[in-house]
Amino acid sequence: MIKRVIWIVLDSVGMGELPDADKYGDKGCNTIAHVAAFNNGLNIPNMEAIGLGNIDGMIGLNKVENPTGCYGKLHEASNGKDTVTGHWEMVGIKSEVGFPTYPNGFPADVINKFEELTGRKVIGNKPASGTEILDELGKEQMETGALIVYTSADSVFQIAAHEEVVPVKELHRYCEMAREMLTGEHAVARVIARPFIGTPGNFTRTPNRRDYALLPPHKTALDNLKSKGLSVMAVGKIEDLFSGEGVTDAVHTKDNMDGVDKTIDYMKQNKDGIIFTNLVDFDMKWGHRNDPKSYGRGLEEFDARMPEILANMNDTDVLFITADHGCDPTFPGTDHTREYVPFLAYGKALRENVNMGIKNGFYTIGQTICEIFGAEPIINGESFLKEIQK
Repeated sequence: MIKRVIWIVLDSVGMGELPDADKYGDKGCNTIAHVAAFNNGLNIPNMEAIGLGNIDGMIGLNKVENPTGCYGKLHEASNGKDTVTGHWEMVGIKSEVGFPTYPNGFPADVINKFEELTGRKVIGNKPASGTEILDELGKEQMETGALIVYTSADSVFQIAAHEEVVPVKELHRYCEMAREMLTGEHAVARVIARPFIGTPGNFTRTPNRRDYALLPPHKTALDNLKSKGLSVMAVGKIEDLFSGEGVTDAVHTKDNMDGVDKTIDYMKQNKDGIIFTNLVDFDMKWGHRNDPKSYGRGLEEFDARMPEILANMNDTDVLFITADHGCDPTFPGTDHTREYVPFLAYGKALRENVNMGIKNGFYTIGQTICEIFGAEPIINGESFLKEIQK
């Protein structure tokens, strides 16, 4: 009997272009393969032991003779390649139409209304890398108190300000104003607070980031589990991505290793239900910044924590590891990439060396979790529980 699922999302760790990648300008992308090639291989024996290298189409990793877990890859069914779309699909929401994006910045009426609401001027208002925009406008922001507003290829309205000029609570309040304002045709997937510190030429974004996502359009696997009286423990930005819907416990994190620490802390509480963790550094710090060296090191650092995670698992626990999209750090540009994502499952209640092939839709995970706990099924996806359970 399975009493708990530890579900870890390695944010942006994709494994090769989807058949429609050319429509997104992503033909040729492959996050894991290109990171492995750049680093002359990756030292990740613990995930490889479960079967990561044995997934059909996986390039650059070691295959093992008898994987200890179940392994496969997932094909995103929604239109998009952003964080909200990926996470929402995992729990049952298929996004038929992508969220609005702003390759030329936000319209004047949007910016004017935001300036009126906050009482502060806006600078920037264009797609930009989070680090480059600080190099360009951080000094002006400190001197004038204006808010840096920028976007990306994703559906985001990002607001950056120096913590000594705009206190974090105030920046978060501005984000709440923006979230309430951005509805209808301008209903972006996320408003993101991007506080920073430092001096010109040496600015650093802080862990006080907050994401303000749209409310999910209908009930998800998280709601269904919560309705059963089960715990839904959110680690990292999971709570923000669902606006708290379906979450019973939540904790934010500073970085990947803090995310692993917080996950293990929840594991030690021995509550029935799920621990749903997002490890964002792969995407935020290394994918978007075109840093394949640090990306590879991050994968190795996570893999080195795997024995600790496994040691804290009970016989009635299962571990799921996956991703929400790609973000190939060797690919032109700094945006997400439209990729398959890997899936690993491990636990005493599961079979070993099961090649799951390709699953259509990230929501197959959410449907499987609902079946594990006897919760109301979600409206999309087929469970693969019978395939992996002993």
